[in-house]
Amino acid sequence: MEQGNKTKVSEFLLLGFSEDPELQPLIFGLFLSMYLVTVLGNLLIILASISDSHLHMPMYFFLSNLSFVDICFTSTSISKMLVNIQTQSKAITYTGCITQMCFFLFFIELDNFLLTVMAYDRYVAICHPLHYTAIMNSQLCGLLVLVSWILSLLHALLESLMVLQLSFCTNLEIPHFFCELNQVVQLACSDTFLNDMVMYIASVLLGGGPIAGILYSYSRIVFSIHKISSTQGKYKAFSACASHLSVVSLFYCTGLGVYLSSGVTHSSHSSATASVMYTVVTPMLNPFIYSLRNNDVKRALRMFFGGQL
Repeated sequence: MEQGNKTKVSEFLLLGFSEDPELQPLIFGLFLSMYLVTVLGNLLIILASISDSHLHMPMYFFLSNLSFVDICFTSTSISKMLVNIQTQSKAITYTGCITQMCFFLFFIELDNFLLTVMAYDRYVAICHPLHYTAIMNSQLCGLLVLVSWILSLLHALLESLMVLQLSFCTNLEIPHFFCELNQVVQLACSDTFLNDMVMYIASVLLGGGPIAGILYSYSRIVFSIHKISSTQGKYKAFSACASHLSVVSLFYCTGLGVYLSSGVTHSSHSSATASVMYTVVTPMLNPFIYSLRNNDVKRALRMFFGGQL
């Protein structure tokens, strides 16, 4: 496109779920409630992991990181929507939109990597129990989390910097409740071929890679559990990874559902509604899954609240 046809963008409009004024208080109350439950639930997991010495283990170290990321992830995606509903405005500045998109990409990718690291932790715990402490030492745990943060940050910065090179015309309405990368790129009036290629390659490498790692870890776990002779031993081994398996299934199934629904319906509003599942509902349910299915976490929470009384 000609340089002279490029438009300097000052703001975008987030259309959200509905423009009906009567539904806005209901949407605000619903999402505020889910947000508060998400923050409180994940914060309790972090506090329990820190306060109870019995939870000073790699599994709960990764879980604390996941809970922290889930708080940030949800805050990034819905905080601006709550502010816009309260102020009866749909606007988000160009800088604010790019920043929100960058942080959203960072935290969702970090979620992805942490779930993969936790799958590896469960693989070592079940398949190599005698060497678990030696393999999953504090140096390796810290390194795995650090690499996850670095890779997620590099990906988020790359995608965001490429969006900064795009030019936008008059249609600045985003039919979503946050600045989602694909929605923003579709608004560009300049060539987006390179952006689309990078998104596709990143999806394959940074999405397919972790999924392959998780599938491999659990295939080895299933094989190891199958070799256990006693029923009680099989149940104990399965219980050790049941919570993580539930969270992984919820995260990837809801994420896959978003893309399938958008591909079938071709409706951006349907995609926005489906996105609620992995941006809000999944981070909200994670603490309940880990606390309800894990006796160590339940005991730590009882001790934490008991010590506060």
